[in-house]
Amino acid sequence: MTAVTVMTKRAAAAVLAATAVALVGVAAPPASAAPVPQPQSVTAETRAAAAQAAAAPDTLATLSRFFAREGKVAADAARPRVEGEVIPVSYLSPDFVAGKAGASVARLEFLAAKAVSSDGQQAALWTARTDAGWQVVNIATGDDEFRYAQMGSAKLPGGTVFREPQIDAWYVAGGSRVLPLDEDAERAVGAGGTSLAAYRSRVTRAYGDKLPGSAYAEGGKAGGYSASADDGGTPVAAGAVAGGLALGALGVVAVRRSRRGRAMA
Repeated sequence: MTAVTVMTKRAAAAVLAATAVALVGVAAPPASAAPVPQPQSVTAETRAAAAQAAAAPDTLATLSRFFAREGKVAADAARPRVEGEVIPVSYLSPDFVAGKAGASVARLEFLAAKAVSSDGQQAALWTARTDAGWQVVNIATGDDEFRYAQMGSAKLPGGTVFREPQIDAWYVAGGSRVLPLDEDAERAVGAGGTSLAAYRSRVTRAYGDKLPGSAYAEGGKAGGYSASADDGGTPVAAGAVAGGLALGALGVVAVRRSRRGRAMA
């Protein structure tokens, strides 16, 4: 299996980097490495491939070290297991922000599998299509992906659950409505949500000048280390929607929360 990166939700950049090195012992790939395009929809075949990658022996061995990283459980006692089915995880789509005709509000970024340790710790295994096939490309602490998927299904059955990573906000969209699933989303669109058209106007104002090909993106602000004080210089992977993981760019440490606007990809 290709190197797995590690992500903790609020840790400092130095701790993240140290953890990644300790767990996988690899450096990030060249910045020029192009991410492999992800599927536009989820099929039984892609689910099966992602599930196989998540349950691979090498993945479970890495999970044992991951769950043991803070001394909460010994690596040989972690006994990690993968529970349930893999789920699709979508992020705000740059095409939607750009106003392209027919663009959906969100695009598929990766498939997630839930991992649980013997002491109850949980993590999300991000699986993506790479040059070598479907692989785990990141391990994220917590259960955000699964929790918000359940919340969205209950709040708007049949809707699309997605994340706006620039502000770490989760929503569910269906028909002409966008409804919030967490406090960040409520601050953005109100507790009662907003229309799809109004949401597009908001994200276009916020990110329209940060799309691929923009001066903002060409200036190298789509990823790397931020110099602003509001995010503490946290490393962010380039190649996906700003704040997300560069799928296929293995070895990059990403973080869930980043408040500074960045170019979209």
